Amino acid sequence: MKRSDINIRDPYVLVHEGKYYLYGTRSDTCWTEADGFDCYVSADLEEFEGPIEIFHRPEGFFSDRNYWAPECYEYNGAFYLVTTFGAADRTMGIYVLKSLRPTGPFEPYADRLTPPEWNCIDGTLYFDEGRPYLFFSRSQHGAEDGDFDMMELSTDLKKAVSEPVRLFTAKDTPWAKPFPFSKQEFGIDTMYFSDGPGLMKLEDGRLYMIMSSWSTKGYAVGVAVSESGHVTGPWKLQEKPLYPENGGHGMFFKDLTGQLVFALHYPNDKYLERPIFWTFRLEDGNLVLDRRI
Repeated sequence: MKRSDINIRDPYVLVHEGKYYLYGTRSDTCWTEADGFDCYVSADLEEFEGPIEIFHRPEGFFSDRNYWAPECYEYNGAFYLVTTFGAADRTMGIYVLKSLRPTGPFEPYADRLTPPEWNCIDGTLYFDEGRPYLFFSRSQHGAEDGDFDMMELSTDLKKAVSEPVRLFTAKDTPWAKPFPFSKQEFGIDTMYFSDGPGLMKLEDGRLYMIMSSWSTKGYAVGVAVSESGHVTGPWKLQEKPLYPENGGHGMFFKDLTGQLVFALHYPNDKYLERPIFWTFRLEDGNLVLDRRI
């Protein structure tokens, strides 16, 4: 199938043994009851095989909703799927599934990594000097400013070995605006929305994080930069959004030629979302989009 026919949110690309493995949130069950994740496989980022169901809710599994933002990592001879799960009797949190293949089947591996009293979504991994760190976002009650948080994980990815650290908030960014539907959806008068962190160290030695929030033109992607090149920062927020309108939840990867690629879903409209790819460059220390692939 063509990439333009793939209806997912939150795209994530794993490059492995000469192929691209594309994961994401199923658009048709994003906001309803959900039961699984899929993968699409390609040699050229245009034509894909799939969908290949890589996880299906087992009998008795606790989660029946918020099957969001699966990200697949090859690590220590296996593949780990970092994802969000939710249920009626608990807040959303970050969990890990495991498989011996990037196309699954994946099985539950690590129980909830994030604090049980927090609503946490969109976990992403970054390895700093060989140590795994989980980045995630949280909004709503107790995090009305839209937090972006980090904590260190054990080397087997089964548990947190540090307390969460708040790096910055969506409210801190120069471009983010309060979420216009916060009262209607969450009963909160003023709330900043945060989601979709993704990280990559670039050739200037600095560590770049892309993240999403709400701007004057809707869903948008911004950039934070760790000047030290490490997860501890300090983090500086780019003045203007990288992608300013009706698209979001991005990530970075290098294609098979070594070209840097930025992936996100667009448009941010129910049941119309598609994965899109852009090349990008560094310009005076800022990320700038080049061309849509």
